[in-house]
Amino acid sequence: MDPRSSDDVTGRPAEGHTRFEAALAHRMEQVEYDNRRLRRLTTIMGVGLAIVLGLLAAVLAFSARYGLPGSTASEVAAKQFTLRDAGGRVRGIWGTSDSGRVSLVLQDGAGKQRVKINLLPDGSAGLAFADSAGHSRAVFALMPDESAQLVFGDQLGTSRSVLGVAPDGSGTLVFADKRGNTRASVGVDSRGLGQLTVLDRTGQQAAQAEEPEEAQPADTQTVSTGAATPQAAKK
Repeated sequence: MDPRSSDDVTGRPAEGHTRFEAALAHRMEQVEYDNRRLRRLTTIMGVGLAIVLGLLAAVLAFSARYGLPGSTASEVAAKQFTLRDAGGRVRGIWGTSDSGRVSLVLQDGAGKQRVKINLLPDGSAGLAFADSAGHSRAVFALMPDESAQLVFGDQLGTSRSVLGVAPDGSGTLVFADKRGNTRASVGVDSRGLGQLTVLDRTGQQAAQAEEPEEAQPADTQTVSTGAATPQAAKK
């Protein structure tokens, strides 16, 4: 028997060896305890990090949709904005197209376009109102040459009345029948002279009256205002 590992008389393990084994067992228990504590700490930190990331994602989603409470963004940039009502239905679209057109379209609860605002790349601008059937009932347009027109349509979308002002200052009010054919017009040319024209069903002039110039006889020729007819405005 090894004298270093047991007592010579009793045969029991030496006292030094016993203390070594006890210290080693205590150390192993301490290491195991530290490992368990480290695992618990890692688990807690993982759960805490997941909660923080979840809260951050919720705040970002909320701020992206409603904005941060008490704050106002200095600028919001986008190519298109979509407006939805409480039921999630699209009620408006505001945006730009690849051609450079800027438009705002407003829809009713049934999804029908009722109001349109357009600005074209050439500077033309228009505001249009439509009924529940989608027919244009009123259109206001400003052209690149600075002429302006106001067009009114009936229940079928046919232009029935057009009020126009040309760049030279002349103005005309034109009336059409239900087929869109011009039947009467009242105008004032760039000189300030007035004119009234009435057409029959075939488009032939049935009556005409105009204000003569002071230096011309009373049977002066008809003055043309050059304003658009309902057919032209409709196109």
